[in-house]
Amino acid sequence: MLPVRGRDGRATRAVRILGVRTAWTPVGDGEFFCPGCGGDRNYQRLTGRRRLTLLGVPVLPRGVTGPVVECAACRHHFGTEVLDHPTTRRFSAMLRDAVHTVALAVLAAGGTGARTALETAAATVRASGFADCTEDQLAALVEALAADTGRYFEQPCGAGLTIELHEALDPLAPHLAPAGREALLLQAARIALADGPYTPAERDALATVGAALTICADDVTRLLAAARTPS
Repeated sequence: MLPVRGRDGRATRAVRILGVRTAWTPVGDGEFFCPGCGGDRNYQRLTGRRRLTLLGVPVLPRGVTGPVVECAACRHHFGTEVLDHPTTRRFSAMLRDAVHTVALAVLAAGGTGARTALETAAATVRASGFADCTEDQLAALVEALAADTGRYFEQPCGAGLTIELHEALDPLAPHLAPAGREALLLQAARIALADGPYTPAERDALATVGAALTICADDVTRLLAAARTPS
């Protein structure tokens, strides 16, 4: 069948005669969060070689392309930057670990003498995914961390605290919406308030949490004030 003639007939004939074909080669695989499917999927990482075709027959190399990520389910291709986004399972684990670390940091700053603070912290950690967390476990962890002066807090908000919080929160913060980052800080604030007003050490720890979550200082102040107001 001849191509349709007309205003764009010449372009139509060129497409039928000449084209570019890409031959893809798998170079890796794994699991990722597919933005097309909206969920965790398997993927292949592909590199391609492009060739000019004449009447469908490859004739001349046109260089390489890619790499790209191909979803095993929807077969769509994406840039490799999609692999920077954690899978749903990985994100849940990151959030759970972040809540646990923040709770320990606030307890370490405020002390574990008040049962109400321990109860609030344990309930928060259980809600994040550590279903078996108890008040006694948290108290024991805080005591162990306090004794490990080479790793944790020699001062209320020393370098050890900052490092621990940033290790837990830095990878998570870019993937949390502003409301999610604020919610995590508010959880920490409620643990600190469970046994009374903020102490200077608790405020220091909460400011560190806010900074690690990339919340500006003014918003940290606003959120800490809001946490004091009964809902």
